[in-house]
Amino acid sequence: MKYKIFGSKTGLRVSELALGTGTFGTRRGYGSQPDEAKRVFERYIEAGGNFVDTADGYQLGESEEILGNMMGDHRQNLVLSTKYSMGGRELLTSGNSRKNLIHSVEASLKRLKTDYIDLYWAHLSDGQTPIEEIVRGFDDLVRDGKILYAGFSNFPAWRIASASLLADLRGWSPIAGIQIEYNLIERTPDRDLLPMAEALGLGVAFWSPLAGGLLTGKYRNPESIENSRKKEWNGYLLKDESGPRETAIIDALEKIAKEKGVQVGQVALAWLRQKHQYSSLSTITILGAKNVSQLNDNLESLSTVLTDEELEILNEISAVSLGSPHEVITNIQPVLFGTSSNQVIQNGPVA
Repeated sequence: MKYKIFGSKTGLRVSELALGTGTFGTRRGYGSQPDEAKRVFERYIEAGGNFVDTADGYQLGESEEILGNMMGDHRQNLVLSTKYSMGGRELLTSGNSRKNLIHSVEASLKRLKTDYIDLYWAHLSDGQTPIEEIVRGFDDLVRDGKILYAGFSNFPAWRIASASLLADLRGWSPIAGIQIEYNLIERTPDRDLLPMAEALGLGVAFWSPLAGGLLTGKYRNPESIENSRKKEWNGYLLKDESGPRETAIIDALEKIAKEKGVQVGQVALAWLRQKHQYSSLSTITILGAKNVSQLNDNLESLSTVLTDEELEILNEISAVSLGSPHEVITNIQPVLFGTSSNQVIQNGPVA
């Protein structure tokens, strides 16, 4: 396991793979019993991981409770990350408001049996709360010592950029990072979210790195139990092999995996780890494992190294249209200015 600084606005040292705990507990009708969750947690720690991610809405709070019961002496050596916005079902116990922010952080601290949270995320934009209210609320919590860093999960790029600038201009605690869905199937963050994070020095945490299991290839077996469960879920977290692009991606993963003698999902995780290795982006991947066997399979991806040619193949077949204005800029900029935006950044203004 390697470690990196989470973005340029913190000195927080985090492992390149984080442990997602959305399956810790069974209150939503699926997931891991506490004993199995503890085995997953201990195996992750044994492998050198130090970043554990949860949320107040995971398993209706049970995920936080289980973590609170098992962290014990590990607490000081962990980066503990949790979220608010989706933990309640009442009018005033959901959303991004200051009222729910304060209510939620106090409830999470109790469930987690800790007196501070390392990284606290707004889980999902409610489309209503002013961004100033959220950022100022985060700053108050930092000053109170209840959280150390704050970030945004599942917010549009323009709102995060506004929040980051606002915090910087007003001397509030800086926005540390973003948490986004990103994988070979879901690459739309390439349009705005990832360039924004790189420009603003925000750390990036990727959730659903295997596209809900699609990138393991297991859903190609129509008789598998997992395939049946996938249909029962029918949720927004799960992707389908719904077109030629998805089929080409999984075909390429299977081919590379066979050549390397590794599992299909391990190639997908290796791509995520290496995708931005030559940029200034600081990225980590959040693993979600129901049991130790799944976690071990995912951890083995650290030993999978893709060649430049393999990376390029996966990059090309998974690429998405950047749309306007990005494609307009790409096409016209060289004609008008004789260079690309990347060259301007690297070499300075054109004479």
